[in-house]
Amino acid sequence: MCWTVSSLSAAVAAGDGEPKKPNIIFIMADDLGNADLGYRGGQVSTPNIDTLANDGVRLESFYGEPVCTPSRAALMTGRYPMRYGLQTLVIFPSHTYGLATDEKTLPQALKEAGYKTLMTGKWHLGHADKKFWPQNRGFDYFYGNVMGEVNYFTRERGGVIDWQRNGQFLAEKGYYTDLIGDDAVKLIDEQDGKQPFFLYFASLAPHAPYQAPESAIEKYNNVPDKLRRSYYGMISELDVQIGRIVAALDKKGLRDNTIILFASDNGGATSGLFASGSKSKEERDTEEGGIEQGEKAPASNAPFSGGKGSLKEGGVRVPAFVSWPGRLKPRIVNEPLHMVDVMPTLLALAGGKGSSDHPFDGKDMWKTISDGAPSPNEDVLINVEAFRGAVRKGDWKLIKVALLPGKTELFNLAKDPGETNNVAAENPEVARDLEARLLQYAREQKMSLWIKAQPAFVGAQGKTVIDPDFDIDDDGLPHEKVAIPN
Repeated sequence: MCWTVSSLSAAVAAGDGEPKKPNIIFIMADDLGNADLGYRGGQVSTPNIDTLANDGVRLESFYGEPVCTPSRAALMTGRYPMRYGLQTLVIFPSHTYGLATDEKTLPQALKEAGYKTLMTGKWHLGHADKKFWPQNRGFDYFYGNVMGEVNYFTRERGGVIDWQRNGQFLAEKGYYTDLIGDDAVKLIDEQDGKQPFFLYFASLAPHAPYQAPESAIEKYNNVPDKLRRSYYGMISELDVQIGRIVAALDKKGLRDNTIILFASDNGGATSGLFASGSKSKEERDTEEGGIEQGEKAPASNAPFSGGKGSLKEGGVRVPAFVSWPGRLKPRIVNEPLHMVDVMPTLLALAGGKGSSDHPFDGKDMWKTISDGAPSPNEDVLINVEAFRGAVRKGDWKLIKVALLPGKTELFNLAKDPGETNNVAAENPEVARDLEARLLQYAREQKMSLWIKAQPAFVGAQGKTVIDPDFDIDDDGLPHEKVAIPN
């Protein structure tokens, strides 16, 4: 299936009569709680995010995946992660697999459509082999880390400094969010307006470890919980960098032809198990801002139940909005949409094509965003694994856990957004229909690479595997291509 633009009436017309392709910025927050932004009633001061959301289109039923890797894969491919084995948990430092190289990615498709493709921040779609790295998956430029979480001040993980620019490992001073903000502003300043660009700003914040500059933490001295103060400070710092990105666009005269999309990859972490579950106990005990697996994490996903790792709404229904001045009027969209819908939508706007060999699961959602049309999706697969899955159709959502003794739950989200009342017994036909849909998806899924990797993973647990071309010194830095600041 190929997606091409049928109409670019929303875009700015160029002088030669051809539509001018919009610049695209996708901002991905990490483990951001549904209730932890100012415009959603949270305690955190987020004026820049609030302005973009309130002046744009708020997507109030937008779904990611339960955890980081699957959600990022869905964004990059327009296809459900179960199609290529990334449906289970995340890629740990000792794992050697990544996003299948035969999957056509969003930056690859946009590059073919004439875009400059830029990324700054967290990748988390494969690190053990350079073939998985962003600069080998369609990005012209990459600055950031390829594993999951790192220390915000040192970028260290498992004895390795995971920080690079286009394959050149760096040992830089500074706070993670500030560094990628500086880089994003620099990249925008370098644009001349002649070639459209795609910027993927993939924030690590506010993922654990909960670390922020003291100046950001001090804003929340009235909050008694230490981890929550740091968590709030991390979100504030992210908001500052988003404000700088918008200001840089304004300065270059690019804002009116730049579409900004914002979403969290999954719900906020409410348990230490999913806040930092891939770390050893020693790492968690010794790291500033670390969290024990049994400890309560600081995010809030109200009014939803559950959090990161869960199939409940709090784990998968994420804050999201789209901003395009003069092209989109402020509105709230409650139609169910999914991360897989982003790629076909952007390619339709950009005049790009997907892959005929790997058809999209996602649909072009632009009319839903711009006109408030019904969702293009007959149903939304939230996720499916060998042992559990969830699917939504209209207001109905079914969650099935296959592990014995097993459990089937059906919720009417319009009446029960908190998923407190299982109505499967009262609505057997609805439950049977959604279960049949979920089982069909389950039959189509590829073997989970996470499960497949477990025999080797058990022996290598705690060991960080980076590309073998980069031998690691005792200081955690590769022998080659390392820039040490003065």
